[in-house]
Amino acid sequence: MSSLGFVPEPIELPLERILPSHKVSEGILETRKFRQIVSSIEEIGLIEPLTVGRAVPPGDMHILLDGHIRVLALRHLGFTTAPCLVATDEETYTYNNRVNRISSVQEHVMIRRAVDRGVPKERLAKALSVDITSIVKKMNLLDGVCKEVAELLKDQHFSANLSAVLRKMKPTRQIECVELMLAANNMTVAYAQALLAATPKEMLVAEAKPKKITGLTPEQADRMEREMSNVFGQFKLFEQSYGQDILNLVLAKGFLTKLLGNDAIRRYLGKHQQGMLTEFERIVQTVSLEEK
Repeated sequence: MSSLGFVPEPIELPLERILPSHKVSEGILETRKFRQIVSSIEEIGLIEPLTVGRAVPPGDMHILLDGHIRVLALRHLGFTTAPCLVATDEETYTYNNRVNRISSVQEHVMIRRAVDRGVPKERLAKALSVDITSIVKKMNLLDGVCKEVAELLKDQHFSANLSAVLRKMKPTRQIECVELMLAANNMTVAYAQALLAATPKEMLVAEAKPKKITGLTPEQADRMEREMSNVFGQFKLFEQSYGQDILNLVLAKGFLTKLLGNDAIRRYLGKHQQGMLTEFERIVQTVSLEEK
């Protein structure tokens, strides 16, 4: 059994013993996000503890791993201490992925935690400067969503209305659709509704009805469904071979780099195969698959 990456219970630490791990962007104190965090702490306190490393000498200082803006907000409000989770394994936790912006699922967890502690939804709405309807939607974000999909979405940012679309599908179809959305880098409600419309009846929950798409004949809808199924099948095939393909590309780039390092070969290609030399140089200079 693997050990926990954190001490299970938060501890209260003086802010003077917490050292930031990076510099916060200039002007952050003037942003809406900062004002929202300040308002939230004023109304309901700090719901999500800071994340710090283990104490190191001198002075038993802790490096702040997650929560830089929250620390600024606490100091702005005159707090001298803060609840902190102490990391026990700092090598396996990718804090920076979570520092800049809280994910939708994390926001859901924080809101549920606050409600479970007895904070009224109206007070939460005021603290976060949103409508109470938005609080309810975020609080129920994962209702009817299978745990595999919740795991896929844990680091994503999406509208709370997306869940209402997903819960109309059975778990296996939920997973298929979310994987397609992630692959397309399109987490919009409109895309989810298109996937819902292309979902076979047997993949919908009992109370859900297939949504009709205005302007489409039954034959066109069936064709859309078949094509969507084909796209998903191709996606799974690409997913399986992606790692090996990337390895082959890295090896090929290394070989071409060495090849073009030979002046005689470069001169020969320049004289007899100029087009090939140009393409080889483009491959060697490529640092990202997204480059055109």
